[in-house]
Amino acid sequence: MLMFLGYAMVVTFMVLIMTRRLSALVALILVPIVFGVLSGHGLQLGAMAVDGIGKLAPTATLLLFAVLYFALMIDAGLFDPLVNRVLRFAGDDPVRVAVGTAIVASCVALDGDGATTALITITAFLPVYRRLGMNPLVLAVILGSSNTVMNIAPWGGPTGRAAAALRQDPGAVFVPLIPTMVAGVVATLLIAWHLGRRERRRLARGDSPIAARDSIIAFERDMDLVRPRLIWLNLLLTLLVLASAITGLVPLPLAFMTGFALALMINYPSLKLQSERLKTHAANALPIVLLILAAGSFTGVMAGTGMIDAMAKGAMTAVPPALGPYLGVVTAILSIPLTFVLSNDAFYFGVVPVIAQTAGNYGIPPVVIARASLLALPVHGLSPLVAAVYLVAGLLGVEVGEMQRFALRWALLLTLVLIATAAATGAILS
Repeated sequence: MLMFLGYAMVVTFMVLIMTRRLSALVALILVPIVFGVLSGHGLQLGAMAVDGIGKLAPTATLLLFAVLYFALMIDAGLFDPLVNRVLRFAGDDPVRVAVGTAIVASCVALDGDGATTALITITAFLPVYRRLGMNPLVLAVILGSSNTVMNIAPWGGPTGRAAAALRQDPGAVFVPLIPTMVAGVVATLLIAWHLGRRERRRLARGDSPIAARDSIIAFERDMDLVRPRLIWLNLLLTLLVLASAITGLVPLPLAFMTGFALALMINYPSLKLQSERLKTHAANALPIVLLILAAGSFTGVMAGTGMIDAMAKGAMTAVPPALGPYLGVVTAILSIPLTFVLSNDAFYFGVVPVIAQTAGNYGIPPVVIARASLLALPVHGLSPLVAAVYLVAGLLGVEVGEMQRFALRWALLLTLVLIATAAATGAILS
């Protein structure tokens, strides 16, 4: 009975958010309450939900302050010298332009916000692509590759969801994936180099340059917020925060809380400016925090009622025993189609917990499944369910379908590089 209710709850949740009848936030809160009552645990639901929320509070704190921190660094102009130098380095050479795009996008993507990365990168490089007659779809591929690889960082939305769904420390999910991220960045640079060479040859043959297309309004910065004289201090602070986060010297939430407080005080000592910066960036930070806290209620009810255990026992019968010890790799491969057709919330909160519980019966810890579930992000970045796809297409003035067809092969290649590296380094093997 519990297994049936568990699967029915997951399916109901997925259908409601995929058909847009409910938002993910509302569904994460209401669906487990309904099915918890049906399971006969109505009086215990409050304690279960609070227990789940409490376990995810550190993850929500990390995401909140990491997003605010990097948004503040962009306001202060931390990445401006890099963008300017890369643009000077690129000049009129398509290869340098493509590689420069990858460098800038990878650095700006540290804030974990794909929309901001797209706006800044496209605003900086699209005029260059247009002047040279380069294909804007090349920019789309490089931008998507850079952004999805950097989204493996613990303050990225997918990693936060995976950690929340399985009640894992985001740092424990992330640190073993650092070599995988490095391989992904290298692969992105190589893809950019190859596409740049292809554009250089095309233009050298005398082929017609790609005509400029209409773009939606681009990103506009408030230059009064830029703090050029504090660039080195901001860089030092950022490196210290990242070093603390990666080495585990201090807990991740505390590292970004402290970093944000110092950054706000150093760059914007005026209380009025501090209040304005908080209000401006709350729109980006608050939704993901609310989602994580609601997910705590969802997972708390699933675990407390025993649904997740019952579902895993049922799923055990469908897994060939020979594949059991390799469920980490299997999860990574299955994530390729699943993350394309499912939203992040449906995949991480609906599918991944069941896989993790099943894998636990083969001695595979949940943190391994959490890592494996992140490796298909390059393919997920092209999903029609991802809002950033439409933003990028609009900024570049291209059709979504055209962009997906051009970029899919490179997204698949990058995904395979991530999976191979994670398997070779043992990150997705128990």
